Amino acid sequence: MSEILNGAFTTFRRYAKPLIGVMLAVQAVGVMIMVAAIGVTVAVTQDRFAAVLDLPPGEDADGADVAALVLSFIPAAVLLLVVVTLGAAMIAALCPAVVQEAVVGRPTTFVAMWSRAWSRMPSVLGTLLLTGLIVGGPILVLYAVCIPLIVVSADGSGPPPALALLILGAFLYMPVAVWLMTRFSLAPAVAVCEGLGPVASMRRSSQLVSGGWWRVFGISLVGSIVAGAIGYAIQLPFGLVGMVSLFPAITESSEGNADPERIIVGLVVYAIAVLVGGVLSSLFQYGFPSLVNALLYVDLRMRKENLAEALIATAAAAGAAATDAPAPAPASATGTEAS
Repeated sequence: MSEILNGAFTTFRRYAKPLIGVMLAVQAVGVMIMVAAIGVTVAVTQDRFAAVLDLPPGEDADGADVAALVLSFIPAAVLLLVVVTLGAAMIAALCPAVVQEAVVGRPTTFVAMWSRAWSRMPSVLGTLLLTGLIVGGPILVLYAVCIPLIVVSADGSGPPPALALLILGAFLYMPVAVWLMTRFSLAPAVAVCEGLGPVASMRRSSQLVSGGWWRVFGISLVGSIVAGAIGYAIQLPFGLVGMVSLFPAITESSEGNADPERIIVGLVVYAIAVLVGGVLSSLFQYGFPSLVNALLYVDLRMRKENLAEALIATAAAAGAAATDAPAPAPASATGTEAS
């Protein structure tokens, strides 16, 4: 585990420019798309905003107007879901591509990694969607069956039996969901490194994880915990800066002598600080677990398929000597150096 985690840190540090550059570009594109979508939605629904918010004192908004305003933002919400999913697929394709270069010590560039991740993004997206469907499908069916029964039987006589069925079913299915997610966790790395399609990548991931499920689960879990903790540590100072900028305005507002301009400035500084902190922390929270999974893929192939010899040949062909570019991948899996 220590070798896998150390390899992920080393890869993140040595290939920070292309790795962080592509992730920032992905987030920037996503933010621009969402800002444009929300701006168009707000511009189109000006009349609905006026009907809900611009009312005489003491008059409440009509329920139909509120519902219409909420429904007008559904297309933007759907677009947000699509953008987030595509961004996640792009990052999930990027990290194995970086590891593929790192294990043989080859340098790479932003353009090369963007091109590589973009070319494999459809297959990686397919693995993510299929995994989500397989893992989440049964629980969605459970909710679809139980929620209507809960609503129908909610007569105030006590918790309906359907609620107990929902809780019990979700509790019993949780281990199955974790087992399935771990079995398919290497599918994005397979799709990038071996050029397979979504279904073939998931089959291949299941074969590699077979016989080492607990090891893959444990290392992946620790990697996610480490990424979350470091991401939180990165985001915390920005949140504190934002709260410090907002605190004087809140204090003045509670005392009844608030300055509107100061409140606006405080809110803007707070929003910018939280946004910057969220972007910087997400670089590690999203990238590090994917690097860990990609290195697990390399490690399992070294253990089961003697990948080390192929890596040595590739490194030699590329002119990457071990003394010039040591590989971050774990070398103790077969007792042979990876570079």
